[in-house]
Amino acid sequence: MKAIALRDKKVDELKKIVLDLRKELFNLRFQASSSQLKNTARVRQARREIARIKTVLGEKFSANTQSVKGL
Repeated sequence: MKAIALRDKKVDELKKIVLDLRKELFNLRFQASSSQLKNTARVRQARREIARIKTVLGEKFSANTQSVKGL
């Protein structure tokens, strides 16, 4: 998912997506350790998606605290 699309989502939605991706990443790591993982690139994709969402969450948090300081 692109960062532009993520910026349109609410914080609760983003947190749910991160939770789902972490569960998927856990399962992928488990499959990799037992040599059952077919798509090894998916581990990297999941890690990067989590990082992308956490970056957007940080931007939202930073923008929110700056608007509060301005008051």
